[in-house]
Amino acid sequence: MPLIKLRGVTVDFPFTPYPCQEDYMSKVIECLQNKVNGVLESPTGTGKTLCLLCSALGWREHFKDTISARKIAERMGGAELFPDRPMSSWGTAATDGDTPTYYTDIPKIIYASRTHSQLTQVINELKNTSYRPKICVLGSREQLCINQEVLRHESNHIKVHMCRAKVSSRSCLFYNNVDEKSTDKEIMNSILDVEDLVKTGKKQRVCPYYLSRTLKQHADVIFMPYNYLLDPKSRRAHNIELKGAVVIFDEAHNVEKMCEESTSFDLTPYDLISAIEAADRLLREQASDISKADSTEDFNVESLNSAQLNNLTEILMDLESSINGFEMPTNNQGITKPGSFIYELFQTAHVNFDTKTAVVEAMEQITGYLAGSEWPGVFLNTSGLQKVADIIQVRSSIVPLFLVFHLHSLLLIPESVSYQVHIHPDTSNFKKKQMTDVWASSSTKKQGNVLSYWCFSPGFSMQELLRQEVRSIILTSGTLSPLSSFTCEMQIPFPVSLENPHVIQRDQIFVSIIEKGPDGVQLSTAFDRRFVPENMSSMGNTLVNLVRVVPHGLLVFFPSYPVMDKTLEFWRANGHADRIEHVKPMFVEPRGKSTFTEVIDGYYDKVNDPNSSGGSFFAVCRGKASEGLDFADTYGRGVVITGLPFPPRMDPRVVLKMQYLDEMCRKKISGYLSGQEWYRQQASRAVNQAIGRVIRHREDYGAIFLCDHRFKGTEARNQLPLWVRPYVKIYDSFGTMVRDVAHFFRTVQKTACKSQADTGPLNTGSSCPAKSIWLSDTSQKAKTLDSHVPSLKRRRLGELTSIPIFFWPFHRLSTLSLQHDKRLDDESRGGKRKIKVVQERTTTALLKKRCLSHENFKLIMEALQSYKTTDDLSNLLANVAEPLIQDHNTHCLLRGLYQFIRPHHKKEFDERCLELTGEGCGYKQEHSLSREEREALRQNTAEMSPVNLPSEQLNSYQQLNQGGSHLGTAELNGGDGKNGEGLSCSSLLSDIKQAIGAEKTRQMFLALQAYKTSNNYEQMVSTVVSLLTERDEDIALLERLSALIQPQHRKQFGELLKSLTGNDCVANQNSDVGSSQPNQGFLCNKRLCWRLMGSFLLFVRMTVPPLPHRTLRMILTSVILLMLKV
Repeated sequence: MPLIKLRGVTVDFPFTPYPCQEDYMSKVIECLQNKVNGVLESPTGTGKTLCLLCSALGWREHFKDTISARKIAERMGGAELFPDRPMSSWGTAATDGDTPTYYTDIPKIIYASRTHSQLTQVINELKNTSYRPKICVLGSREQLCINQEVLRHESNHIKVHMCRAKVSSRSCLFYNNVDEKSTDKEIMNSILDVEDLVKTGKKQRVCPYYLSRTLKQHADVIFMPYNYLLDPKSRRAHNIELKGAVVIFDEAHNVEKMCEESTSFDLTPYDLISAIEAADRLLREQASDISKADSTEDFNVESLNSAQLNNLTEILMDLESSINGFEMPTNNQGITKPGSFIYELFQTAHVNFDTKTAVVEAMEQITGYLAGSEWPGVFLNTSGLQKVADIIQVRSSIVPLFLVFHLHSLLLIPESVSYQVHIHPDTSNFKKKQMTDVWASSSTKKQGNVLSYWCFSPGFSMQELLRQEVRSIILTSGTLSPLSSFTCEMQIPFPVSLENPHVIQRDQIFVSIIEKGPDGVQLSTAFDRRFVPENMSSMGNTLVNLVRVVPHGLLVFFPSYPVMDKTLEFWRANGHADRIEHVKPMFVEPRGKSTFTEVIDGYYDKVNDPNSSGGSFFAVCRGKASEGLDFADTYGRGVVITGLPFPPRMDPRVVLKMQYLDEMCRKKISGYLSGQEWYRQQASRAVNQAIGRVIRHREDYGAIFLCDHRFKGTEARNQLPLWVRPYVKIYDSFGTMVRDVAHFFRTVQKTACKSQADTGPLNTGSSCPAKSIWLSDTSQKAKTLDSHVPSLKRRRLGELTSIPIFFWPFHRLSTLSLQHDKRLDDESRGGKRKIKVVQERTTTALLKKRCLSHENFKLIMEALQSYKTTDDLSNLLANVAEPLIQDHNTHCLLRGLYQFIRPHHKKEFDERCLELTGEGCGYKQEHSLSREEREALRQNTAEMSPVNLPSEQLNSYQQLNQGGSHLGTAELNGGDGKNGEGLSCSSLLSDIKQAIGAEKTRQMFLALQAYKTSNNYEQMVSTVVSLLTERDEDIALLERLSALIQPQHRKQFGELLKSLTGNDCVANQNSDVGSSQPNQGFLCNKRLCWRLMGSFLLFVRMTVPPLPHRTLRMILTSVILLMLKV
């Protein structure tokens, strides 16, 4: 593994990093050295997690070396241990002048992410590095407990109290083994995630929950979910020490929401009623025991007498009455009060700073007692009691609620302006939660109000972390933009920031905005359009076509669960789901997490099935599948976004958040977004997270389909990730999009297959392209182009002596000359725009494959841009000659620039290349003609050519097939072939009219007529494909339509059909024949033609390894040109 020096710190990285990875690690080390905070954005697939781990652990080791060096220096009394390396230089970059004297001063690293599944992926990345720190993962009892007596209870807080009871009485066998096993070196030095902890606990018969808490004391890196850090109650419960620690929030785009939720609460009628029932139940039981004069040794609530229980019940009932006493407005939207109102509300229930401790202790005792009782049904009542206790104790705010009561006014605290009290009717059917609660009374039937205390500023939680004296806070994700508003809402300084580019190339991603479906209906999930039948049908037809052209796995994201459920219901009723299921079986993300693993595993298995064409996974933005899950390689070749997932516009919390932001803007507090900007940003971030599922590493590739006309807007496109924006293309025609995406996958799969063949096979379980480990091959750079493309390896001179002498003139033809001839021919057919794209890609690939240095590559590209602007050939040669003529292997790169030289400079450039490299570029006199001169010459030639030649003389296909009756086509159609062709076309148009209707048939007929006169294949095929792909049964008509395609376009049309149908239903017949009409002299001299072709085949057969198809096409073109000159 290479060692990298960054800011004086040595980082052991698994492979040679990309420039963007070095930049990322440098920023992390800068934060740690300078004790400052940082916000770092790097796209998914750039190795963000690996960079974060290696740089942080590398810096930590350097910090440790600093302490060791200074201790040695103290022992040496000023003498130098190594004369060539002064002691003062050891590790100074790590601490920036600090002078720690104990190893306990080495900062711990607290690594937080949203879920344990994301943490598991991080820990797996850690296993791929050379670093082996002591780690621990914190989890809940629900995840880590292995005591079956505790696990049998469904309620989580019941598990908590039962666990505490068993621990205090030491009646849990697994807990009793913690002290012994926590010093086991095998356990202490192992890198264990949550699942590994549970397996180890069962194997060693030790409690994983308390084992992890014990390991935390000696751990170098502590992994935990966000809420363990941000929720003060959880932070105290897990005894998390933050002083001097480095806090890292990965996937930090969720931190903003989590900060707000950790300091907010919703108190429902069910919570209060269940709390009252629990206290009342205990009061009745106490009275019953007293009447029976039974001892209550196990009652464990001796400190609570009847008066105290009555007082607690009265407090809860007063609080319920106060909340339910508000009259709701007629629109049922609820009423909103300032944050200070929470004091008045709790004061009416006699809860204040003086009484809050006694109230909380009483609630804790009742909950603990009922947790140990054996009456079924009582367990449900304690959840509300525990929630009320949590709210009173700490959960309401970063600033404790009853510290505010002690001050007698919430208005004295400036943070209160960021809180709102909202009281609204309870619209949820809370009665269903009671299940079989035997203690539920008739009072639960009353519909009450919900008390909501909401925080709208995530900065409070971050400020609390700073008050704990953390060393640095690093927030990182792939979707944090815009960073200015994000950092402003955090309300803490971020001196270090970074927005990284992606590591993929332009040919690895396809991004399209699809405005209309194949039936021409505008696609939209706006509130007034999302459930319109025509819109849902058009979206279904769009998906039916996309599952045909996207290989392997396809991900489809909806804005919300209701939209997904309603749309899928419509598709099942109208046949769209069956058509999708026929190509790619459908898997739908469940709302609950109990069956999610089963569904996602079924999807993975279907994609891996070699007998399947893949699968389709339907999920929602902001759901489980849109974040944290890895859909690398074949699991996610395409992602479809069916609309913009805006938050519910009329949701009270959304409305109040927007009002709060607007208020901040009115106060001219810099950096805040307006309410409307925040609203749009929430949708964009959800989209960007879903988009990130498709490109997961350096070698991955895929397509992104934005199926909503609103994505066309400039503002919506500007909210897309920075690495996606350059590739976005808006499609007005659905057929054109289908053609382009089919071409994209066909091209990228060929490239991936060739790359795999050159570097060796990879075991992927699927057809090429393979699932590759992107970090394994990056350090293996080829020294010459020959090692990349075996067919271009230079042959020794002796290997060419057996080639017939008359083949030599052909072999001497310049490939560059043939490329230029092909360009001239394509331009004459209107192919200028397509060639321009190919030129750019060819230039980049040509230069990069030669492994030029980044500086030389940049220099050459700037020189070409300057030449394009100034038309100064001498300046171009002066800039590109030096880096390209020093090495013999790069001479061909200089000659390769010939195709980008303007006509009036062609001859001069050819002469200079001959002078500099000893070989010209295959210059011909016609290369110096301008486009206008070529067009005039072509028209003059057309006017001079005979126009009344018989059709037989112009039909090269029939002429070439005169060698035998079995090669002809005329007899198949009943004689001359002309009538048969007419009948076939007439029958085809009749069938099309019957299938798609008269109006669409008219559109197709007009498109075919225009194609016949203008030869514009692109325009014709976009119309035809959109009309004939709405139904599966119409695909056969599209295949039959190939009879009307002109010869030079048939191969291209055949490839499109193959992408749509998955089989070679249309042979590439006549694809090359007819692209250029041979002259009469060639047709008359068939014997010489076959001799030349035979020599060509002999040369191809002797070429080892085989020539690539592109080279063969060039050679064949040259052979035909020679034949024409004979």
